[in-house]
Amino acid sequence: MNPSESVTNMPLNEHQTATTQNIGTSVQSPDRSTIKLDYQPAPLPLVTEAAIIPTPAAETQAGEPQATDTHAWLSYFQQCSRLLIATIAPKSMTLQYANAYFRRLLGLPAAGAAGELEHILQQLMGVADNGAIQRLYRRHLLYRVLQQFYQIDLQSYRLLDEPVMIALQSPLHSEPRYIEFWLRSEQLQLTRLDVQLDEPAALKLKQMTLPQMEAALADPMQVERLEQQLELQHYQPEGCLLLEGLDVTEREIIRRITQLLVDHDSILRTHKFRELNQQMRSLFRTQNTLLLSIETDQIRLFMGSLSDEAHPTLYPLEALQESHFMHALRSNQVSVVADLAQDPRTDGGRQLVKMGVRSLLLIPLLALNGGLGDRTEAVDASSSDSLQAAPPVLKPPGAVGVVALLSDQPYTFDALDCRHAEQLILAFTQALTTAQRQLVQQRLITNIHPSVEWRFLQEAERRSMGLPPEPIAFLNVYPLYGISDIRGSSHERNLAIQADLLEQFHLALAVVDSACNATTTALGEQLRLDLLEHIRQLQEGITVDAEVSRLRYLREHLEIYFDYFAQCGEAAIAAINTYRNACANAHECIYQARARYDAMVHNINTLLRETWERWQETMQRITPHYCDIEATDGIDHMIYAGASIDPKFGSFQLRSLRYEQLRAVCACARTAFQLLEKHSTHMQITHLVLVQDATIDIFHDETTERMFDVRGSRDTRYEIVKKRIDKAIDDKTNTRITQPGMLTLVFCTEQEWTEYQQYFRYLMREGWIDDQIERGTVQPLQGVTGLKYARARILPEGRDATNQASGNYSSTT
Repeated sequence: MNPSESVTNMPLNEHQTATTQNIGTSVQSPDRSTIKLDYQPAPLPLVTEAAIIPTPAAETQAGEPQATDTHAWLSYFQQCSRLLIATIAPKSMTLQYANAYFRRLLGLPAAGAAGELEHILQQLMGVADNGAIQRLYRRHLLYRVLQQFYQIDLQSYRLLDEPVMIALQSPLHSEPRYIEFWLRSEQLQLTRLDVQLDEPAALKLKQMTLPQMEAALADPMQVERLEQQLELQHYQPEGCLLLEGLDVTEREIIRRITQLLVDHDSILRTHKFRELNQQMRSLFRTQNTLLLSIETDQIRLFMGSLSDEAHPTLYPLEALQESHFMHALRSNQVSVVADLAQDPRTDGGRQLVKMGVRSLLLIPLLALNGGLGDRTEAVDASSSDSLQAAPPVLKPPGAVGVVALLSDQPYTFDALDCRHAEQLILAFTQALTTAQRQLVQQRLITNIHPSVEWRFLQEAERRSMGLPPEPIAFLNVYPLYGISDIRGSSHERNLAIQADLLEQFHLALAVVDSACNATTTALGEQLRLDLLEHIRQLQEGITVDAEVSRLRYLREHLEIYFDYFAQCGEAAIAAINTYRNACANAHECIYQARARYDAMVHNINTLLRETWERWQETMQRITPHYCDIEATDGIDHMIYAGASIDPKFGSFQLRSLRYEQLRAVCACARTAFQLLEKHSTHMQITHLVLVQDATIDIFHDETTERMFDVRGSRDTRYEIVKKRIDKAIDDKTNTRITQPGMLTLVFCTEQEWTEYQQYFRYLMREGWIDDQIERGTVQPLQGVTGLKYARARILPEGRDATNQASGNYSSTT
């Protein structure tokens, strides 16, 4: 091939374009973009293309079999080598020669001009990979400049020994191919056009010793600076460059899969599993990936797909005992099921066949010290006897799971696929083990408060390692309990029930009246009288069971006759339709008044909870603590704080938390004031805080729905007080100790009151509460005596206590 046939200029020819663009600062490649240069200590003589690629006339002489053999071997090498080989003119950067594999992979014609290298690569590679090739060229030129003009011959310049990895979209393949490229520049000679030029002077290389130069050039930052300072337009290159490449697609995909697997993110997460499935499809030419995760006595199956969601399915372990999957685990060998349709084995196998799966590649994952078996076997329909002879063991010791590659064609997988699969076993085993551990942690720590999550994670880690469970307990914690209760909510709901039932019974009476007016019957008259009696009773009031019993009466003694009533004329039909339309909801009854009540309570609870959670952010900054909130008719909160939860916990944190709790409850009261002003309701909200200066021990009982229970009779007493204190009565006045719009504090000892008396004074100073404090004794509760209380009116926002400035207050008993 004549080099002049394909010599054209291109942007990579920096001798012409370096004045307008700095290729050394182009976009960075995501892969490692370094270079390999094979060189000899002594410079080689400059050769021409004819010397590199001899013609038949130059290679052979008549009567010389040796020359003919040499030409034959060169021709065979050119046509059949799996290496990518090309020579490049350094000035024009055009291909002077490319072997057959290079041409096929890049889609070049089999003979004739090869064309512009940059134009070809731009079509087949991304911008980042093109930048890597450009930096490869610049780095070699830098080395030749240092060698020729500065006599710096660094034998340990190892940055030239590493290939550059690029992703090439070859017309021969549907998926990108990963190619490692080397560049050899021994035949390159440079002529300096500007003899005064001295680019490396800024680094003072001439003043350095050889070891210092080697150290300087071993610094990637300094090498990059030198490459950027290199002005290629000042040099005239001559000779040629040798470009060598190697297709390492399978190796690179295996590396990328391994990188995905060793990442901390669980492979069972949807996005991770989808990305992993895509890489596996490319490596093994499959349609899908199936992952079996063995968890105690069940198997969780994940089917990969290109959709947004992975769909796990649970199977009992026994259901797969005779399957190909369990056989692969027992043999601890990568196995190939050549044609699943010939031997599906189990219901699961038959289901896969129905889905179009014909062949499987099975990768067993076992957490054992032993490695793979001595061989990799292929399993087909004739291997049923070996599977039937499997020992009756549910699962092999250390079994973690199985990775299955699915193909819609029989006989898809071969021995090379098995070798690739073997390289992934350790990474898959570790990844699935980590994912299973995270699942255990997730189940154990679902809805766990962040302050105590660390202990649950610690226990989940122990259990994932097969260790016996240990109790999760926090000792010597201080309890802080409070409640904002909706007073009158039961009465309001009874009124709502009464209104709905009366309306429904009146509609029922209209149905019977319409039917009786059309056709008089004795039973109809008695039914009408029954309805009138029910209405009279409902008007007087409702009982506890009225909501259920009255509706049951209508269903069993009225609605069953609607088909008959519909035959009694148009008026009866209209009354029935009115009744049915009024009950056409999820409750299947009239639910209007109760719906308004439910919305009101929900609105109160939501606003109270939002207010409390805003204050929780400040309280958590004081000291991390456990806080549980329950919302029914109002909200109540339970706080546990102590050194077993926060090692930095001390007396200042305790007192700060107690004072902040009181402020948060007052803030909830102000939220309630604003809400009740906007709605017409008889409901009021009371607020109570229970004080206990003694610590308690709490533990997590996995057999109950509660997050924490208390230990011992001393701690149980506190729980009893919590459940009964909101209904407590004053010992003298026989009135409830909690009153609407007031903050009530319940305590046991004078020492506790002394501490909280100070907090009350602070609340007055800040304008949270009035300066009048009422005190009294709590009427004995069942099993609990000696409790006292103090209460003060909570001030709406913007109103201050009378003696706020001085901090004075009065107390009444």
